[in-house]
Amino acid sequence: MDYGTLQGVITIVVMLTFVGIFAWAYSSRQKKNFDDAANLVFTDDEIQKMKDSGEQK
Repeated sequence: MDYGTLQGVITIVVMLTFVGIFAWAYSSRQKKNFDDAANLVFTDDEIQKMKDSGEQK
């Protein structure tokens, strides 16, 4: 196996990895997980508001 063949194999492996990550990130099964992660920023605000108003969750 020469250097050019090795470069081609590595290129294909990297490309397939990229396509796999892209497909995983944009799959509909991951939407809920990503939406939950995006809303974590607001969780502390909601907890603080509930503590200030005397409510318990």
